[in-house]
Amino acid sequence: MKILMATMGLDIGGAETHIVELSKQLRLRGHQVVVVSNGGVYVPEIAAAGIRHFPAPMHRRSARDMLRSLRILSRVIREERPDVVHAHARIPAFLCGLLQKRLHFPFVTTCHGVYQVSGALKLLSNWGEHTLTVSEDIRDYLERKYGIPPQRITLTINGIDTQKFSPAVSGAGVREELGLGDGLVIGHVSRLTPATSVTARQLLELAPRLDRELPGVRLLIVGGGEDFPELAAQAEEVNRRLGRACAVMTGPRTDISELLAACDLFAGVSRAALEAMSAGRPAVLSGAQGHTGLFVPRLLDKAVDTNFCCRSDPPATPDRLLEDLLAAARLSPEQRRQLGEYGREVVQERYSLERMTQDSLEMYERVRRRKYHVVMSGYYGFSNAGDDAILQSIHQSIREASGEVEVTVLSNDPQQTARCYGMKALSRFRFPTVFRALWGCDALISGGGSLLQDRTSTRSILYYLSIMRCAQLLGKPVMLYANGIGPVDKPGNRRRVKRAVERAAVVTLRDRSSAQELREMGVAREDLHVTADPVFRLECAPPGRSARLLRAAGLEENTPFAAVSVREWPGTGDFPAGLARLCDHLRRTYGLEILFLLMQPHKDREAAGQIRQAMEEPSSLLDVPSTPQELMGVLGRSKLCLAMRLHTLIFAARMSVPTLGLVYDPKVSSYLRELDMPSAGDVCSFDSAAAIGQADRLMAQYSLCRRRLQEKSAALAQAARENERLLLELLERGEAKR
Repeated sequence: MKILMATMGLDIGGAETHIVELSKQLRLRGHQVVVVSNGGVYVPEIAAAGIRHFPAPMHRRSARDMLRSLRILSRVIREERPDVVHAHARIPAFLCGLLQKRLHFPFVTTCHGVYQVSGALKLLSNWGEHTLTVSEDIRDYLERKYGIPPQRITLTINGIDTQKFSPAVSGAGVREELGLGDGLVIGHVSRLTPATSVTARQLLELAPRLDRELPGVRLLIVGGGEDFPELAAQAEEVNRRLGRACAVMTGPRTDISELLAACDLFAGVSRAALEAMSAGRPAVLSGAQGHTGLFVPRLLDKAVDTNFCCRSDPPATPDRLLEDLLAAARLSPEQRRQLGEYGREVVQERYSLERMTQDSLEMYERVRRRKYHVVMSGYYGFSNAGDDAILQSIHQSIREASGEVEVTVLSNDPQQTARCYGMKALSRFRFPTVFRALWGCDALISGGGSLLQDRTSTRSILYYLSIMRCAQLLGKPVMLYANGIGPVDKPGNRRRVKRAVERAAVVTLRDRSSAQELREMGVAREDLHVTADPVFRLECAPPGRSARLLRAAGLEENTPFAAVSVREWPGTGDFPAGLARLCDHLRRTYGLEILFLLMQPHKDREAAGQIRQAMEEPSSLLDVPSTPQELMGVLGRSKLCLAMRLHTLIFAARMSVPTLGLVYDPKVSSYLRELDMPSAGDVCSFDSAAAIGQADRLMAQYSLCRRRLQEKSAALAQAARENERLLLELLERGEAKR
């Protein structure tokens, strides 16, 4: 790939060193890299690695400089045509975000720290299509302050070259050059700006006290920036008062490994602290955002969480810094050696250049331009966990099958779809936008779910058929992807569905009943592929998340429970009271707590409330926002499931949880037959005594039912793979024709 790195500058600093090392590693792996920045001391180093640099004043916020940078970036992107643009600071990311709207390049960012988020500065923040963060607290900050979904954030590290920063490197040359002598040297490396020069200032303030406690000590402060002249003058005054060269200011330099090798101790934060640790030097973690102290094993988790920046600790003060520097200086040589070895082990195990580079490459792979582009049409963006699960599982399955397929979703709420699932989404009702998407795609996927049915309304079926017909008129192949067909009752609608199915390039169906429905409509094609619902390929959320959701619903860990999923439906009569009697029976007879799940909260909440109100036994309700994977994880912890909604049934089957179906639609009956699971009855003629008898029979054969369900679920997961195989064949046929 060709990657364009955009950053403010390339002078001394943790983010700058990260960019330089990442760019060099990408170059070593055979990728082309170009950098746009204001320049700095690292430009010769990247040039020597074969990386071209284009100067642009992206280090300043003035309108004049930003407009100039915008023109330079636009020219470089048009001429270089990068596969990915990777921005590393607020101004470059803002400018790249403006250009992306016009030039349509893949755009990602790395967030190296936390920023002010009020007023105009928040408007200047653009985090791209995907974001890397260098610590867990920065990731949490982006989710909390900017609302970036977790799916669009990847945690990475500041990779350190442990061969370059090694105890084997000699600092003798630097000691001789700077006249440091043979005594104790305390080092600090940082960009010296108002936001980052706190430790340098405190070291200079402490110089007289350090001189009294540690006679002959030297302070080696490395870095340039707008505060350098003032700090250099302060160092001269310190040296004049002490009558010797105690404080040495080097200005910006790139031979950091030799400078750190010349030190005995290090004071500072972030990447510079990791480099010092890699060199085997004990580090006192102290900076503008807090003071952690002398790094020892018990501080590992805290330090890692903030990327060694001390954000969760008390403010840095001269007294705190002095106390820890003296404690470190008074360690025996053996203790200092052991602490240095521990720090180097931490860097080697957790902060490799290889991992840092791989994290970026995996992010680029997520967003890069792909060979094929498909549009997905379905019941998406309506806050329905079942259909959202279909969306996620289709997207996940396609990505696993091929890295060359880009997916755009037609959604009722494209912002919510993009935010929650990290996918490109367009409004399903803005027809000029839909038309343009279809014009530029290679195929339309219609599905999955029960899109072609008129039980809810004719308007719904006409919408999906219209999208399919528009794609076909534009010469785009249409794939019905794991569709559930019917019921289609109106003769006119049956004729329309028949024509649409016969015109489709590929048809896959999620059950045998759907194939039979099409044959009854007169569809004669023999290549109707019966596969399985794509949700059988979806993975559930980690166990910790489902445990937290259960606690939120009032259920403690390992509490046996039955999960119940119902929805509003006309004509159910005494169904709520009858189901309440079944739930009471399960709790009294089998000791199962009753937990109601909301697959589509605004449609399910009232129905669940009616049943809970009719129950004599207590029950619980999970009524917090939950992803499909989280609901699947909760179902996986249940003993039994009562499922009115089809995808609750499928979630339970995916997790091998025996289920009693509550039939309101033929699709539920159809999948109960596919899974060989019993029905508790039709909700419009519900017989609670018969349902209780069915539940007792299931519980009596529980182990057998569970084993049978495990086998069925595994077979359906395998059958679902056929969906993406047929899609890829369709795309490849289209490519061959071109």
